[in-house]
Amino acid sequence: MEHLTVTAAQRCVMESVKLLGSETVRLDRSLGRVLAEDIHSNRDQPPYDVSAMDGFAIRSADVAKVPAVLEVVEDIKAGGMPSWTVQAGQCARIMTGAPVPQGADAVIRVEDTHAVSDLRVRIDCSVKAGNDIRPRGESMRDGEVVLRRGTEITPGVIGMLAMVKRANVLVYRQPRVAILSTGDELEGLNEPFDAGKIPDSNSHALMAQVQALGIEPVLLGIARDDPDELRRYLQQGLQFDVLLVSGGTSVGVHDYVRPTLEALGVQMMFWRVAMKPGHPVAFGIAADACVFGLPGNPVSSMVCFEQFVLPALRGMMGNPRPYRRTIEATLGREVGHRPGRTEFIRVTLDRQECGYVAVSTGAQGSGMPSSMASADGLLVVPSGSDGVAANSKVTVQLLDGTAYQEEAGGEW
Repeated sequence: MEHLTVTAAQRCVMESVKLLGSETVRLDRSLGRVLAEDIHSNRDQPPYDVSAMDGFAIRSADVAKVPAVLEVVEDIKAGGMPSWTVQAGQCARIMTGAPVPQGADAVIRVEDTHAVSDLRVRIDCSVKAGNDIRPRGESMRDGEVVLRRGTEITPGVIGMLAMVKRANVLVYRQPRVAILSTGDELEGLNEPFDAGKIPDSNSHALMAQVQALGIEPVLLGIARDDPDELRRYLQQGLQFDVLLVSGGTSVGVHDYVRPTLEALGVQMMFWRVAMKPGHPVAFGIAADACVFGLPGNPVSSMVCFEQFVLPALRGMMGNPRPYRRTIEATLGREVGHRPGRTEFIRVTLDRQECGYVAVSTGAQGSGMPSSMASADGLLVVPSGSDGVAANSKVTVQLLDGTAYQEEAGGEW
């Protein structure tokens, strides 16, 4: 099979994964989930005309000429109701959010007034009808759709859901994710120190990447380079919606993952992508699961997660913006590149007068997790590039935050 481009591989993944079913969760457990239903308002909000300022409810006709001295007939607090109809020459002291009394058609800020006595106030500026009044239903109307299905639940969305008294909401189900590392060379986190082994950092880095999406994965452990043992682990992993397998997907004589997956009924969609780091990445689908075969090198594994696994997981949860946000930056130092593969260079971002400036984190070896630990983003070098000069405009895929976008950000 020829190497797919990153864009073609992303398209293959997103066309293959399925939107999961829905479930009802409590509002206080819904952050980061995606609505599986339209949400309707259950009232007008505000329920009546209210003051947008602390000040005085007046008749605009009474302040056509200023200064004008008006009689204060009552005080209206937020949560209270007016008991007086404002007549000519009268006004009511009013707090922000309090209902506007009958007869008044404007609110004047307290800063534009001067107290003459406890019951009289001087108005120092003219205003038009409607000034500083929030009309009934300005925020929402009873029965209207205020949130659409497919909306990601953010703190602002939770505020809206609470406003319409939704203690429970219908959301798309989160995928069940299993993570498996493979290889005789690996040393588990809780195993005795062995100078001849390589610590299994991939499982834990991948775990954190999944957790950052609000999903709690299951770590299956380490499968050694034994076909029978690997088969047992993979059978267990295929009981989940998504299985992430780290290592063993290349073409070495002891790389058993791909043939074992195929023997278990997984249809391999691709196993090479024209990218650096990460070209031996694989993806397959089974009846009830999808499998990502990620490279054994730590940086390659994490970069492949960002390009393929992250958008797949967000897409399965119904999110219309599955991809990390990309921004334009200025390259601080030149970057060399050999044409043929899209390269993802770990960079830091610094805000300067010209905008964001991207600078490499240093050595870019795929076995150097420190390059990811200090990175703000991934500088995308197109496959056809023969290098990028300093001060050039470049695309950087952000690695942190909650901002995502509908498309990947370019043809990679």
